[in-house]
Amino acid sequence: MTIIDSIRKSVVPIHPEGYPFIALFALASVVLGWFFAPFFWIGLFLTLWCTYFFRDPARITPLQKGLVISPADGIVSGIGLASPPKELSLSDESMMRVSVFMNVFNVHVNRAPLPGKVRRVAYKPGKFLNAELDKASEYNERNSLILDTEYGAVGVTQIAGLIARRIVCWAQDGEELPVGERFGLIRFGSRVDVYLPSHIVPTVVIGQTMIAGETVLANMEGPQSDSRAHREQ
Repeated sequence: MTIIDSIRKSVVPIHPEGYPFIALFALASVVLGWFFAPFFWIGLFLTLWCTYFFRDPARITPLQKGLVISPADGIVSGIGLASPPKELSLSDESMMRVSVFMNVFNVHVNRAPLPGKVRRVAYKPGKFLNAELDKASEYNERNSLILDTEYGAVGVTQIAGLIARRIVCWAQDGEELPVGERFGLIRFGSRVDVYLPSHIVPTVVIGQTMIAGETVLANMEGPQSDSRAHREQ
C-alpha cells in the first residue's frame, strides 16, 4: 500500500451537498483577506469547519432483522409517547418517539432506520426554535417520511433548528429504502424523530450518543410493552 493510498483511506469523504458552501467560504476568505489579512485566517478556519460539517463517513449497518437503526448522529434528547406529525396522517393515537439531536459538530447525513417503501414525503414550513425543545416537533420547519415496513408504518421526521435553515431530502414517494440508506441531511444543527408503534421498547436512554446507520434504537422483534405504561417525556 502506497502513502497516497493510506491518505485516501484515512480522509473522510465530503458529501456533494457541501461543495458549493465550501467553495463560497473559501472564495470569501480570499476576497476578504485581500483587504484585511486577519479576515483570511478567520475565513480559512470557517472553511475548514464547513468542510468538516459536510463529512459523510462510511457506516457499517447491522443487518439483523427487526433492528431499528439511528437515523442521525448526536444524542438522544427524548423518548416517550407522542403524536406523529399531522400532515402524515400516520396514526390517531400516540406512537413511541425517539428524538436524536444533532449539534453543529455532528455528521448531518440522515439514514433510513428500517428497510421499507416510502409511502409519503411531506414538508411543512415553520419556526426555527431550539431543536432540543419538545415543542420544536410541532412548531419548527420539518420534513417527514412514512416508511411502510413489514412491521407496519414508521415515521421519520427531519426538524430544522435554531441555526439550521435548510432541510434536504432525496427520498421520493414509492422509493424502496434499505436500512442505513442515506435519504437526506439538515444544514447546521437540527434533530430527527423516529415514530414507532407504541408498544416498542427503545434500547437507548436519554443522553446516549448515537451514530447514524450503526447504533440500534430498538428491536421490532424484541420485548414489547403495554403502551399504557409509557408516558410522554
